[in-house]
Amino acid sequence: MNDSQATRIQAAHARARQAVETGPRSAPPDGVPRRRRLALGDPQADFDKVLGILDHHGLLGADGWLLPDVQLVSVGDHFDWGRPEERLHAANSALAMVAWLAAHPADQVLLILGNHDLGRVGELAGFDDARFTVAQAEADRVYQKGLTDEAGEKAFLARWPQVPTAELVARDFGNFLEAQRAWVEHLLRVRRFRTAHAAGPGLLVLHAGVTHEDLDVTGLAPERRADADAVAHALNATMDAAVEAWTHGRLEVPGLHQPGDAARGEGTGIFYQRPSTKPEDAERTRQTPRRRFDPRRLPSGLTQVVGHTRDKRIRELMGVTSGTALDGVVRHLVTDGTRVDCAHGAPPATGPAEAVLVFIDGGMSHCPVDAYELFDLGLRAAVRATAR
Repeated sequence: MNDSQATRIQAAHARARQAVETGPRSAPPDGVPRRRRLALGDPQADFDKVLGILDHHGLLGADGWLLPDVQLVSVGDHFDWGRPEERLHAANSALAMVAWLAAHPADQVLLILGNHDLGRVGELAGFDDARFTVAQAEADRVYQKGLTDEAGEKAFLARWPQVPTAELVARDFGNFLEAQRAWVEHLLRVRRFRTAHAAGPGLLVLHAGVTHEDLDVTGLAPERRADADAVAHALNATMDAAVEAWTHGRLEVPGLHQPGDAARGEGTGIFYQRPSTKPEDAERTRQTPRRRFDPRRLPSGLTQVVGHTRDKRIRELMGVTSGTALDGVVRHLVTDGTRVDCAHGAPPATGPAEAVLVFIDGGMSHCPVDAYELFDLGLRAAVRATAR
């Protein structure tokens, strides 16, 4: 890191500290035209690393903000990364990042909801910091080094029935703070956290992708499902209605988002689901909300830019055996409703009879700063960082 980069990153940290101290707030839009429009894959990494990636892409200004001509779409999952010994640092780092992002004008930084964001008002809605500390200490005894003690978990879930597994408390949502929930709730209620963003004709940004079954829940007519504006409006309106009706407890969106618990199992819906062509997943793809979807049911004519799933997992679910799994790179899936093709890189030119997913979760905490690609929404191309 050179002196100029360190100065820019230090300035951003100062802005973030001020935003955290001020408390939950969303900056209003400023109406400034943005020349560069970029999507950032799941920022589940130290805030320093997130800033380093943005700076390597030439997006960070000396004043600690994104440059005025930059629009950034963060694709969701702003919390939960790292080892157990990093939990407190990771929790505060994520809080600072969310506060910093939300302090930018609302039309400059667009915040997309992920399942980890919604977990703060879902599975973890009944916890304060003290209760979570107790539950996590118990979960750590039950879930160790990737293995779960079944008898221990049964007793754990009897005491903590609002969560589906001990692993969720020990690892998946392991960096929780009450302050994070306050920010998530505020950003939901002021409609800063969005389910989807229409980034151009036929170009949609959201966390995990939607199929015809999901859009049936919203009531959007089939003939309008290649229209990114119509799809984004339908998804956002459905979430907004759920938030408006939500007064306490867990936020649920019937048919689209169901937080997990001991009775139902893991959370399901459009923030959790992943594409799969594995035969054993076929039944799991049929009804919403769910954790797997058939990519052949993606709306044709629509390109969806999504996070949520790293390359290794996509390769497993789609049965890809050629090549090597990579972190940091943009990838794509193209289907005509029968054939499904997956590869590294931005998608090729496609027609109205094809549906596309662009995967941008590059495993940020596992990837070197200079190898992490963003997705240019204007050019519809992957962008590799270059040192300034």
